[in-house]
Amino acid sequence: MTEPTARRATLRSALLVVGSLLALMWALEILDTVTLNALDAYGIEPRQASDLPNILWSPLLHFGWAHLISNSVPFLVLGVLVYVSGFGRWLVATLSSVIASGLAAWALAPIGSITAGASGVIFGWLTFLLVRGFFTKKPGQIGLAVLVFLLYGGVLLGVLPGAPGVSWQAHLGGAVGGVLAAWWMSRRGHRYGVGH
Repeated sequence: MTEPTARRATLRSALLVVGSLLALMWALEILDTVTLNALDAYGIEPRQASDLPNILWSPLLHFGWAHLISNSVPFLVLGVLVYVSGFGRWLVATLSSVIASGLAAWALAPIGSITAGASGVIFGWLTFLLVRGFFTKKPGQIGLAVLVFLLYGGVLLGVLPGAPGVSWQAHLGGAVGGVLAAWWMSRRGHRYGVGH
């Protein structure tokens, strides 16, 4: 397979995988609407041991259409940008962001709140793309980091407390998860094709 053909195949795969996850989020929001927001209960309730498994699927759930719509474009764009560097990297960055975001919300969010939504994963993908070039020192990744920062850098303020109803805890956790994934993969570059 030629390099351009391989790139097109990777891009198609990225759009299929990330697009399918986004379609699942939309399907779940339709179901949530039909069931009068019954799925919202499957978000993360802080410091409830029984809610720890919810960390894995809470990124797929949203608190209404405005919440889902605001997450959809950055989820697709950043998810595809991470994926085109390889499925293994995307999987590690995604799982690291999901777990770190969920644990931060579980440990730090106010008692009585419920956290759900893809923004923790989005913050993880964003920071992964921003710092990966720093760790690998690859010019292409540094250039992509600059472009991503110009497009989405202002979003980073979402890791600070301030906006009511917004889980800065999940945002911060996801951002940390993305940095950790970039660092970890740069240390094990031979397994993920990083640094070659």
